[in-house]
Amino acid sequence: MLRKKKLATATIVYWFLLFYIIAALIWWFIALQQQTHQMSMDKLAELQAGDPAYLSKSAAIITDERRKHAQYIGEGSIFLLVILVGAVFVYRAVRRQLKMAQQQQNFMMAITHELKTPIAVSKLNLETLQKHRLDESRQQKLIQATIQETNRLNTLTNNILISSQLEGGGYHFNKEELDFSSLAARCFTDYANRFPARKWEKSISEDADLNGDALLLQILVNNLLDNAVKYTTEGALIRLSVQRSDNRVTLACADEGPGIPAAEKKKVFGRFYRIGNEQVRKTKGTGLGLYLCKKIAEDHKATISISDNRPSGTIFTVQFLS
Repeated sequence: MLRKKKLATATIVYWFLLFYIIAALIWWFIALQQQTHQMSMDKLAELQAGDPAYLSKSAAIITDERRKHAQYIGEGSIFLLVILVGAVFVYRAVRRQLKMAQQQQNFMMAITHELKTPIAVSKLNLETLQKHRLDESRQQKLIQATIQETNRLNTLTNNILISSQLEGGGYHFNKEELDFSSLAARCFTDYANRFPARKWEKSISEDADLNGDALLLQILVNNLLDNAVKYTTEGALIRLSVQRSDNRVTLACADEGPGIPAAEKKKVFGRFYRIGNEQVRKTKGTGLGLYLCKKIAEDHKATISISDNRPSGTIFTVQFLS
């Protein structure tokens, strides 16, 4: 609420100053026009009616007044145009910076929560194992839960690190010929084991070879699967597909979640962007996953798109030129 009040106050001050500058420009234009006209009238009044050059002198005075009038209009119009262009540029730049600041604040809120949760769960599980003598099955269950939270923490830190490196140009690509089918299958198996409450289905051809960075492609597949898990409930189907057709390899991840509104489909690939109100959001995430997917796809000369799943859900499709 406080941030909205500050933004509203800044907007009001901005528009007030802009209108004041424009009003001052118009006032000076009118004042110059009146001054020029008055000077012309004074010059005409000084002319002698019997002067043989009266007509030529008066015509010259009137012509000079018109010239100055046109000059004021031209200079004023250019000045007004510069003011308006600058005002639009400043307004858009400030709005963009405020929006980015808000997204970064939301990211810090999300990342704090995302870091605290796996750490707290892992700590609790380890303390339970330390303080209590549990049977083998319960021990294995706690250990598996701790490993799952550790993997989640590892994925989160990888996303932050890789995002920073890709954005700053500091990542060293290690592209090579790799078996993308096996890579995608491993990612699928890992998520299917970690989230058995979902229904999992895969269709992965065996000849989908790519030239790419194995780590980045693994992050790409993991983030698509992670996104599908976040926005689906228990019992919902998540389907991963990898198919080869001619010189193209197509990766598709489909879920049965609520779907993405048409107006949001281009925005979700923005850095830190998340759908909905951050204050009441229940879905986990930092807003980096889909941004990284798009960035990784672009770095591999691939395209990523969103389509609706029927009857509900979303399909993310990545097409590589192999």
